[in-house]
Amino acid sequence: MTTSKAPVTAPAPGESGPDQGRIPAFLSWCMVAATVAWSLRELRAAVAAVAYPDDNSLHQQMVRFATAQLRAGHDPLTTWFPYLGLGSPQFMHYQSAPAILTGLAGLVIGPDAAFRWSEYLLWCLWPIAIYGAARVFRLSRLAAGFAAVVAPLLHSAPAIGYEQHAYLWAGYGVWTQLWASWTLPLAWALTWRAAADRRFIGPAAGLVALTAALHFETGYLAFLGVLLLPLMAPGELRSRLARAAVTLLAALLACAWVVVPLLIYARWAGLNQALAGTPMRDGYPLPELLSWLVRGDIFDQQRWPVVSLLVGAGLVAAVGWRRGGPGRALAVLLGASLLVAAGRASFGGLVSVIPGSQDLFFRRFLMGAQLAGIFLAGLGAAELAGHAARLAATAAGWLRRRDLGWLSWAPAAVAVAAGAIYLVPAWPSTADLASANAADVGFQQLAQADEPQVAAAAAVIRRHGPGRVYAGSPSNWGQNFRVGFVPMYAYLESLDLDEVGYTLRTASLMTQPEDHFDPGNAADYAVFGIRYLMLPALPAVRGGPAPPPGAVLLLRDRLLRVYELPANSYFRVADTTGSITASRASLGRRTAAYLRSAAPGEDHYLAVGYAGARPAPLTLPPGARVAGPPGTVLAEHADLARGRATAVVRLRRPGVVVLSASFDPGWRVLLDGRPAVVQMVSPALVAVRVRPGRHTVLFQYVGFGGYPWLLLLAVVSLLAVTVLTIVKAQPGNGE
Repeated sequence: MTTSKAPVTAPAPGESGPDQGRIPAFLSWCMVAATVAWSLRELRAAVAAVAYPDDNSLHQQMVRFATAQLRAGHDPLTTWFPYLGLGSPQFMHYQSAPAILTGLAGLVIGPDAAFRWSEYLLWCLWPIAIYGAARVFRLSRLAAGFAAVVAPLLHSAPAIGYEQHAYLWAGYGVWTQLWASWTLPLAWALTWRAAADRRFIGPAAGLVALTAALHFETGYLAFLGVLLLPLMAPGELRSRLARAAVTLLAALLACAWVVVPLLIYARWAGLNQALAGTPMRDGYPLPELLSWLVRGDIFDQQRWPVVSLLVGAGLVAAVGWRRGGPGRALAVLLGASLLVAAGRASFGGLVSVIPGSQDLFFRRFLMGAQLAGIFLAGLGAAELAGHAARLAATAAGWLRRRDLGWLSWAPAAVAVAAGAIYLVPAWPSTADLASANAADVGFQQLAQADEPQVAAAAAVIRRHGPGRVYAGSPSNWGQNFRVGFVPMYAYLESLDLDEVGYTLRTASLMTQPEDHFDPGNAADYAVFGIRYLMLPALPAVRGGPAPPPGAVLLLRDRLLRVYELPANSYFRVADTTGSITASRASLGRRTAAYLRSAAPGEDHYLAVGYAGARPAPLTLPPGARVAGPPGTVLAEHADLARGRATAVVRLRRPGVVVLSASFDPGWRVLLDGRPAVVQMVSPALVAVRVRPGRHTVLFQYVGFGGYPWLLLLAVVSLLAVTVLTIVKAQPGNGE
């Protein structure tokens, strides 16, 4: 009687298998631990308490706001974020899950400390996530260990991907991307496993949805994995596609609490028109990306291509495999990410097939190529290490045969030393960046300790009447008006002052008109609700302008001057004397002429017909001549952090009461206790028509109310798909 044996298939290079798993687990974890320890030491300056000069100033402010809302028992997702762009439902339009999670930690240790430590630990511990995802991909311990080692060594030409410089204090402040850098590797790995084993469908869908909630562009890469990875996985194609469809549906249901509000309110989110036509929004031409890849500028910009050569070795190994494996899948993900990063710059209007393409910054998708490259570099390094180990073993045997056994350790030692020396060009470059960052942080600490005048100025502003602050913008003298390295308009964020000038930070409809604000036009200050002007103490040196007519000096010291414009506040009683039509793509352009005119100073506004709606009826016919505004504001109280603003007004003829806040359909108004119709006036402000007499006007923001049901849908869908797939995958159930 003969016994047949199933054919044994050797594992693909870099995958776990009998000949690949001999490296002890503790050794691979030592590689990870050493990498983490190095980052923890080199980047310890990240926890210093200093203001941020980049987008992290916004992120930290969102964390403070989330902590305050949670402490008060409010849902940050449904609140009005008042500080930038004349306010917006920022936690709905922006990827706010990181701010809310960190805000929860802020309830215990304080929001600013929670933010600083989150950035420090998320980056320094990231190699752990890379190692874990590599093991879920079923890469060998050695390949996973090498992937973890190279993970923090990347440096690209844009320098805004998965690389140390993007997250340093002196970097780009892409903090929400950092959160999603932990989930995308696992989302890809679990999606790969789910294509062959339905038990992984629930976890894969959950990680894909979580990635989308943490960072939108990274979420697109996670869904890209759902579309591509099942085509590369082993197994029967029909089954793989069926599992992929279930994963996709479950992931969409699980992230509906993020996606559905965005879709419903998409037309009310401002577009960043200032960056239209630039690589930051449109991506990079594909030939340029391929040139970067060949020259090593995606992984090793301005240094010896240490990581790039390992990526190349991984690609060679992946392409040469006779059977499918994660290496081939990773190679496809690298290529697909490069194609998406080419975006509108290479494919023009074709990118409109991508949902939400108008709001995407295509260059950010280069991080997908970097992540795939990290895993491929681990594969390549493991392959080279395997060849080196075999050569070392051969050399050791040769030495023993010649009675030189006492030197048999030398070949292995030489191989290890060669590997360490190979990484030398990468480690010093990252260390130099960390050292320069620490020096900048130290300088900023000294500058802030020596500048208590800003805190005193903020206290003066808070003691006076309601209104916003203007301290310059990125496009004018504001760039040179600084506390240390931090421009004053960014420094004011750390003090939670409502300001105008830090442009293009949010998706409010006023973000484009704000970019057209003219500090030389006194009328614009009233439109934007600017009551305080903060200028350098030495305008001839710093480039600050002269204060507008009627400004009253409140404070002057060796750093700054603070002026008050007493006639300005959050409310105006005005007329609508004309109308325009606009959409989210044209609002800034359509209102620029209005801001350049004298109409704002005459309390004349334009009724805006937005997104196909008809403009509201005018209070004055075009060309009518009247003396002064139709009424006055007798009293007002604004608590925009709670989405409330109240005014008592008196009108002698019909007019509009204008709240200097960005228009959003969530605004409601009560006129003498009764609901009234909210309308949009130029540039994109909230207003209500009021008849003659004395009236009390209450504006109240009401956020999207469907979050509890959508979050319940996410939980139920993930639980259902997990239970069903696990039950079906039990022994005897066909999997």
